Amino acid sequence: MKAATRRNHGTMKPIRAVLFDLDGTLVDSAADLAAAANRMLAALGLPPRSVEDVKTYVGKGIPRLVHRALLGRLDGDADPVLHARALALFEAAYAEESGRHSAVFAGVTEGLARLRAAGLALACVTNKAERFTLDLLAAKGLDGYFDVVVSGDSTPVKKPDPGPFLHACERLGVAPAEAFVIGDSANDVAAARAAGIPILCVPYGYNEGVPVAVLGEPMVATIAEAAARLLASRAEAAGAA
Repeated sequence: MKAATRRNHGTMKPIRAVLFDLDGTLVDSAADLAAAANRMLAALGLPPRSVEDVKTYVGKGIPRLVHRALLGRLDGDADPVLHARALALFEAAYAEESGRHSAVFAGVTEGLARLRAAGLALACVTNKAERFTLDLLAAKGLDGYFDVVVSGDSTPVKKPDPGPFLHACERLGVAPAEAFVIGDSANDVAAARAAGIPILCVPYGYNEGVPVAVLGEPMVATIAEAAARLLASRAEAAGAA
């Protein structure tokens, strides 16, 4: 098994922290989001969207997902008055649906437990609003693994801006060069690259229609595999110090 690699081998430092995306990386939450979106659409007299369609709408926060659900496409903005009404409907529905149909992806709990046992600091960094993030992590029994949670309303910017990842590093007390990101989308890749943090990608998540494999970053099948690779890389770096 190959250890995880860093772009700048000359300044390789032991890994001290791992930053995780949430939806599509740790939790398969598309069915919850689709249920809330379709309750919103039904209340507005609009046609429903499939779970597969909603998967492509995920990535830039709930307000953007609502635009996409209303329009049935990734680009464009719905009428502002309609969007405001729809957003309120979605949030009310999602408060009830979140966690109801979702499931933790295979290998997540095992991987998080291994990283925690090895003494690494862990953060969840998501574009989802804090109240929904904390509720979902708790509902799925994942909240106890994270030292820091950075949500979509924790900072003025969202991924793909690097701000949320940099904020997580600051709160954890680590340099970006001492961290690793694990994510599932172009948003995660762009934010990690801009922050100067290497990334491992999982292939099973929500990617706005762009397969993450085409982005040229290392891939892992599960979070458990990611943990094994990161711990091997950490041991390698410590041995070379």
